[in-house]
Amino acid sequence: MREREFIEWIAGQSRFDPGLVPVGPGDDCAVVVLGGDQILVTTDQVLDGVHFVLAEHGPRAAGRKAMGRGLSDIAAMAGVPAAAVATVAFSKGASRSDAEAIYAGLRELADEFHCPLVGGDVGAWDGPLAIGVTVFGRRGGAGGEIAPVLRSGAQVGNAICVTGELGGAWRTGRHVEFTPRIAEAVLLGDRYPLRAMIDISDGLTTDLAHICDASRVAAEIAADDVPIHNDAREHCPDEQATLQAAVNEHT
Repeated sequence: MREREFIEWIAGQSRFDPGLVPVGPGDDCAVVVLGGDQILVTTDQVLDGVHFVLAEHGPRAAGRKAMGRGLSDIAAMAGVPAAAVATVAFSKGASRSDAEAIYAGLRELADEFHCPLVGGDVGAWDGPLAIGVTVFGRRGGAGGEIAPVLRSGAQVGNAICVTGELGGAWRTGRHVEFTPRIAEAVLLGDRYPLRAMIDISDGLTTDLAHICDASRVAAEIAADDVPIHNDAREHCPDEQATLQAAVNEHT
């Protein structure tokens, strides 16, 4: 099963009142209207052995990354977080100290972005550690004037920009310690007419393709203009491998 095709199938099955759900499945967040306000809703999960390695990175970092992925989806819509809930499926035999460390990692990043962790659920099973986080957000800007930025608004002639250097995150562990770009997204939304945004958890080329598909445009990237992190330069054998690490790495 291909994840993207399944998500597109789900979106095709969805029917909503656009006055209540202006944005459904297929973007970084859904948008739901409650009490006249647009509420951003996103959910994500991280799995031991897929998104982190518990024995290598530790439980606190696992919790932190889980929260970071949800907050990044809010940032990708130029929103600000309001609250979060989390679920944790512990491996049987997990210790109390590990559980507390996961909670500490979740809270660490949530507190940094004034996003209270207001509830959740825990369980245990025979499989690896799995953490799910749902984040609720609101429109960015001092008065909530920044409309949610979708993937579908890109236009011919738009510039393609990223907010940091790319590549090498898995080799150095940066992928569990990244900072969601909430402040940057709101700042950009205040200053510029943003057309489309996405967080690049699946890599620059893959996620840029999602914007192109949603917006029905094509994109061209100049290899020399891609901002490459020193971690990628130091751990790749040649220039071509370094570029591939920068544009294709998923987190």
